[in-house]
Amino acid sequence: MLDIGFLELLLIGVVGLLVLGPERLPRAARTVGLWIGKVKRTVSGMQREINAQLETEELRQKLNEQQQKLDDSLKKAKQDVESLADTPPSRSDAANPSETPEHEPSPEDTVARAASRLDDALATVREDIPSASSNDTSAAKKDTDSR
Repeated sequence: MLDIGFLELLLIGVVGLLVLGPERLPRAARTVGLWIGKVKRTVSGMQREINAQLETEELRQKLNEQQQKLDDSLKKAKQDVESLADTPPSRSDAANPSETPEHEPSPEDTVARAASRLDDALATVREDIPSASSNDTSAAKKDTDSR
């Protein structure tokens, strides 16, 4: 903080002894020590608050990134579902409309398969997110515990 060596402290002590006298010098030294302690505690508190704000901002950025990934995954899944629902029947089916095999999926089956794909995609994304957030939480706990 301050670069004060032994010689400077000795000079301050001698000047203080001459100005204050031997009766008031110990009380003045004690008061100065208390003020220095208060300043150190204040600076330390400010540093803790700044570090906490920085960690909060980092976590907020990570959360926004995860939210963006989730949104992208949902958009992709939605596009996949819409493309499955919008696909026209194949030409072989159009050429033989009288021949409809029984294994041909109905539109309801197509929608059901698309919904199950969407559910699978959401489950995959949800599995990825808790592991990332638990890592962030454990890292934050370690930082907090180390203080």
